[in-house]
Amino acid sequence: MTPINDTHVKDPDASLPYEWDWAAWLSDGETITGTVITADPGITVGAPSQAAGIVTVRVSGGTAGATYRVACRITTSGGNIDERTKKIMVRNR
Repeated sequence: MTPINDTHVKDPDASLPYEWDWAAWLSDGETITGTVITADPGITVGAPSQAAGIVTVRVSGGTAGATYRVACRITTSGGNIDERTKKIMVRNR
């Protein structure tokens, strides 16, 4: 996975959407043609959706006190590939 670009805190019982905004990174007319989400073991990640250059995935579970990485790798219509990683710290709230 790539270096961590973004850090979030969630409760172990929370199920929340997380977004990767690629819109400003895409060239004019370029679209996302493929998305792969990977996550450290122990946290649950739903299927990604994408609209207008923003990839969204629902993250749930995890163990209180643990920290997980969730990465979003995209491929574009222009043949570009990039990945960004979020750090999800699970804490009782």
